[in-house]
Amino acid sequence: MDTVAAIVLGIVEGFSEFLPISSTGHLILAGKLLGLAESDFVKSFDIAIQFGAILSVVVLYWRDLLVRFETIKKVSVAFLPTGAIGFILYKIIKNILLGSTAVVLWSLFIGGIILILFELRHREKIDATKDLSDITYRQAFLIGVFQSLAVIPGVSRSAATIVGGLILGMRRKLIVEFSFLLAVPTMLSATVYDLYKNGAVFSSSQFNHLAIGFVISFIVALASIKFLLRFVQSHTFILFGVYRIALVLLWVAAFHGLIAK
Repeated sequence: MDTVAAIVLGIVEGFSEFLPISSTGHLILAGKLLGLAESDFVKSFDIAIQFGAILSVVVLYWRDLLVRFETIKKVSVAFLPTGAIGFILYKIIKNILLGSTAVVLWSLFIGGIILILFELRHREKIDATKDLSDITYRQAFLIGVFQSLAVIPGVSRSAATIVGGLILGMRRKLIVEFSFLLAVPTMLSATVYDLYKNGAVFSSSQFNHLAIGFVISFIVALASIKFLLRFVQSHTFILFGVYRIALVLLWVAAFHGLIAK
């Protein structure tokens, strides 16, 4: 990996982390386009720079994360399912799923269809939960269960939690914000654990590239969050579902056979 690749991947991560299009899936596909060899460092890079994007949430929502204890407890409860599943399946995720273009493409495609069908049928109820303080611990835990589906590259952590929250009767803006908050412990734990397992073997130049991707993803993610909050005020996620499907079809058309590898 060189500096240009680190910058490009940082932009891709910052842009896609909070949108329902799978940042991990986009990082894997972008890495293929950049001709990056599959390695432990590239996989760790894809995991770690996601926390750079997540830090933008800390900047924008620090009161909820550091001051409001009730919110902290609910986010912690929501994190439990993903934390447990991620720890148990770490080797499978790192060594098998993160290296599969086919898994990413199928997940993007099927997820796009599900997102479109869900939005066509979903109607927000008048009494839908609209404030962080009104989220129950049951809702928080179940949102965490939905998020755990995103251990599969291409599923999209954002899409899984948002759709889960809407199913559980939450307002669109509320579940988007809760998804932001839930991303912090999720990606922090994933980054720390992965660097603990693999960081000792990385070179100083690799850590420099990691730092570049980290900072770029943080800056771009700030704009992405603000865009999504404005977008959900008057739009559904159908457009993102169409985008996911179109991306897969374009990829398959351009790179015949990769969907089977």
